[in-house]
Parts: sequence; structure tokens; C-alpha cells
Amino acid sequence: MKKPAQLDLPQGTLDLLILRVVALGPIHGYAIAQRIQQMSQEALQVQQGSLYPALHRLEYKKFLAADWKPSDTGREAKFYRLTHKGKLQLENETASWTRLTEVVGLILQGPQGETS
Repeated sequence: MKKPAQLDLPQGTLDLLILRVVALGPIHGYAIAQRIQQMSQEALQVQQGSLYPALHRLEYKKFLAADWKPSDTGREAKFYRLTHKGKLQLENETASWTRLTEVVGLILQGPQGETS
């Protein structure tokens, strides 16, 4: 099977993807990036320079809470979990994203006229 091409993450979607992954259960930052890559079938790679600022932003907004715990390697890592506020945000953002992709799909599947 051919490996899919890497895709650029559209602006504003990283927070949604992080919330979705964290909704599966407590997880540390590096594992979040791995899970996004795995769930996207290797099409998305989240760089640390984008991931950690997003995690801090989501924690600041109270969408995520975090605790320091030993990781699989035995080293301390910050494990993130979804808060009630984060669950509501995930539901709202998922509904918005679903609606947006439906509408964009309608436009892309519509009749194609001539360009002038």
C-alpha cells in the first residue's frame, strides 16, 4: 500500500485534533503527536513547536487539565485529560467542522463552469 502524502494541517484544526485524542483517555504530549499521526494513517505530523504551545493554550482555557506522572519510560511526563468544558468544546468544534466540510463538499461537487 502506498504511503499517503504528508498534509499541511489547516489553520485552527490542531486544537480540535488534540481534544479528540485526549478524549480517548489521559495521554502525554509526545503520545498525542504519535496518536494523531497514527489515526491519520501517517498523513499528519504535528511538530513539537506547534503541539506544546497548543497544549498550553488548551490548558489555559481550561479545556484540558494535566498531572505529572511517570511515563512508560519511567520519566515524569505531563498527562493531559479532557475537562467538562473541554468535552463541550470538542462537541461544538466537531459539529462546526462537520458542517463546514459538508458545505465545502457541496461547493466542490457542484457544477463546474468556465472561468473567465
